[in-house]
Amino acid sequence: MTAPAELRRQDRAAFLAEAGWAQAEQRTVIGDASTRSYERLQLGDRTALLMNAPPAAESAACPPDADAPTRRRLGYNALARLAGPNMHAFLEVDAALRAAGLSAPEIYRADPAKGFALIEDLGDGLFAKAIPAGADEATLYAAAIDSLLALRAAKPRAPITPQYAMLSYDRLAMEAEVGLVTEWYWPFRKDKPAPSSAQADYFAAWAGVLDALSEPSAMVLRDYHAENLLWLPDRAGPQRVGVIDFQDGLVGHAAYDLVSLLEDARRDVSPDLAEAMIARYCDGARAQGAFDETAFRRDYAILAAQRNAKILGIFARLIRRDNKPRYHDFLPRVEAHFRRDLERPALAPVKAFFLRHFPEAVR
Repeated sequence: MTAPAELRRQDRAAFLAEAGWAQAEQRTVIGDASTRSYERLQLGDRTALLMNAPPAAESAACPPDADAPTRRRLGYNALARLAGPNMHAFLEVDAALRAAGLSAPEIYRADPAKGFALIEDLGDGLFAKAIPAGADEATLYAAAIDSLLALRAAKPRAPITPQYAMLSYDRLAMEAEVGLVTEWYWPFRKDKPAPSSAQADYFAAWAGVLDALSEPSAMVLRDYHAENLLWLPDRAGPQRVGVIDFQDGLVGHAAYDLVSLLEDARRDVSPDLAEAMIARYCDGARAQGAFDETAFRRDYAILAAQRNAKILGIFARLIRRDNKPRYHDFLPRVEAHFRRDLERPALAPVKAFFLRHFPEAVR
């Protein structure tokens, strides 16, 4: 009986042969926190990236018509509406981004059933590398804001595949994400599970806060930050920013990706630069039509706390369950973001919960 790893190697070899890249030189590219992996391929003067996303490596994605009990039964991917093993999500979001005028990679060939895709190589110019190497930080971040504005202005488009329908970043998904704090971050910091009474208080504190959010109305990518954005200075306008790791995109709140960019878990963004970029976004959104800046800034405050709560839980899970100790290095920055987030008036109920049950997290 052939071992699963050998079967995977055979499938990979067959995919590359069918794509005409069997003879390419191959070099592993450092991946992210997901189960996907990447290789850079060189064939003569051509390069491409091979995405390897094993379909059985993650729990099921969310079926379009799944109710809350079904999503809970299927697991975290379905609850949070992550793409999981569904490569059709990557193909669909990629097409939407390219139609909006953004520099998402061209797809040369894909086999969603086997979990392989051969995609355009946008290079190594990640913001997180380009800025320390001398690129002007404000210029790059302004370009990233302009890309978000282009995405905001994009018209809805018909799906390219019947196997995927873009869902909304709904209340259940947001609650599942903040729940990672009591599920993973609490025991990580306290060395004991969160009592059921504290968990009930925690979700009650979030309920009214999340109720205040505007209705989801924009396409959001959920991981729009300096390690997923590439500087492409030879291109023009919004296309100067290459976008990767977007398969979890949903219809959500426009402020979410701005939070991802400006309250980055992996690099510091100064308060002055962050405020300048929020103002740039608001000015650009206002120029596109009706725009309520007060509501937008309230949503930004709520989503900042919601996202950082999620990241605290995810990083604790990566350290404890997945044995990835390097995420220890990022926790102090995310904890600092979260403490600042809870100082905003919209987050008063959540701050009160932490002062009552988990004061060491907010001091």
